[in-house]
Amino acid sequence: MGKRILLVDDEPLILKGLKYTLEQEGYETDSAMDGEEALSKFEAGSFDLILLDVMLPKLDGIAVCQRIRERSDVPIIMLTAKGEDMDKILGLEYGADDYMTKPFNILEVKARIKTILRRVSGSVQQQEHRVIRVHDMEVNLIKRSVTLGGKDIKLTAKEFDLLQMFVTNRGTVFSREQMLETVWKYDYAGDARTVDVHIRRLREKIERDTSKPEFIFTKWGVGYYFTDQD
Repeated sequence: MGKRILLVDDEPLILKGLKYTLEQEGYETDSAMDGEEALSKFEAGSFDLILLDVMLPKLDGIAVCQRIRERSDVPIIMLTAKGEDMDKILGLEYGADDYMTKPFNILEVKARIKTILRRVSGSVQQQEHRVIRVHDMEVNLIKRSVTLGGKDIKLTAKEFDLLQMFVTNRGTVFSREQMLETVWKYDYAGDARTVDVHIRRLREKIERDTSKPEFIFTKWGVGYYFTDQD
């Protein structure tokens, strides 16, 4: 069976075009035209990715994203007719993995979907077959799971990708541009602040005191790095 994608948009022509194109690529799709229907479809089914419009009736896309993130790390690409940075930051704050601004190129939509699904599913052969332990943190690169002090830490797909990049390159300082290229896998020019948002959210989950980090450190004027101290 193909990967299942939930399409959420209140414009019938956009839904029709996305549905046709993605099903031609072998994906299975379901659709919703408002926020409440989107949550209902999400709770009733199992999806590998969600394309989610920001401006929706009944419940907006930001609220839908937030509620989904409370129970799932399914990749979410948000679609918005607005291009303001604040829309992007708000979406990322609540766990969106990516953004596309309308009108979008359907070829780019397909490319983004393939990139995210490839990154999330990953090939076991390409992953390191071990659990990495740093202080009292354990990062399982196969199960894509994290524990801190024996407690499970819930990370979004993008947050885990960042953490994996750090723990497999401990002590290496990454610039924002390097992180975009390594984790996002495509040109995200002009959105380096995306990295800062994700780093902050990751720190809030793995650092006991964000003012005195144990794991992720800032190299002022350069970027971020993960501790090399056991």
